Amino acid sequence: HVQLVESGGGSVQAGGSLRLSCVASENFYCMAWFRQVPGEEREGVTTSLSGGKSTYYADSVKGRFTISQDSAKNTLYLHMNSLKPEDTAMYYCAADPWSCYGGDWAGYKIRGQGTQVTVS
Repeated sequence: HVQLVESGGGSVQAGGSLRLSCVASENFYCMAWFRQVPGEEREGVTTSLSGGKSTYYADSVKGRFTISQDSAKNTLYLHMNSLKPEDTAMYYCAADPWSCYGGDWAGYKIRGQGTQVTVS
């Protein structure tokens, strides 16, 4: 069964850090992080090609968030530093076996259920 399972969310004070994890059932060509605030559109945060090479960061997180990947563990990470209240959102992992779709959530074939991040 192909799936993605996110973890690592929680509550943190502004300026703090969190590391999100996304464990995949297999290796994918492209994996990505998205986030969504209720009532707003889902935003693409960052993507990573197999091997950990990032292809995209949203302007709102550049310099603060870093994507990394442990292929041996089929795990994608999102390292979030200098967190701001506006980073509060549900964070989702997405993956595709053949292509990267940047910030286009609908393009990714496999999507996780999300983990909540709250910054106060």
